[in-house]
Amino acid sequence: MPTVGEPAPDFTAVDQDGRTVRLSELRGKNVVLYFYPRDDTPGCTKEACGFRDAMERIAATNTVVLGVSPDGPESHRRFIEKHHLNFSLLCDPEHRIAELYEAYGEKQFYGQKRMGVLRKTYLIDAQGRIARVWPRVRPEGHAEEVLQAIEELGDS
Repeated sequence: MPTVGEPAPDFTAVDQDGRTVRLSELRGKNVVLYFYPRDDTPGCTKEACGFRDAMERIAATNTVVLGVSPDGPESHRRFIEKHHLNFSLLCDPEHRIAELYEAYGEKQFYGQKRMGVLRKTYLIDAQGRIARVWPRVRPEGHAEEVLQAIEELGDS
């Protein structure tokens, strides 16, 4: 797993509108990179709406939020429209970004083990280094935790 202080692994992905997003092109801004399993499921919706509700305060800290899941652009657009999300969602159908950030692995669901996207968040500073990692995210209140870490990052 990329650890605090290391350079964040660079990637290129397509967002909900088909635009290409390159992490390296976001240097100069903090980036919240959060991985979630699937659009419009209860936990994923709760997490996304938390970021939506905190976005004004997050954006004021020179920070961009990027959600990453295996879903395609059309699914992402529906999710954004339905919940009025105000940040980009990246498509990672082959789990390349998730694997790069060790956010893809074995999960247990109702006693069954299977491979899937792990709910994990990275805060990347304006220099492109990992500033904070949340290896196991609980959707409720997560955006506020991230906002607090961003604010602390600004103080250092």
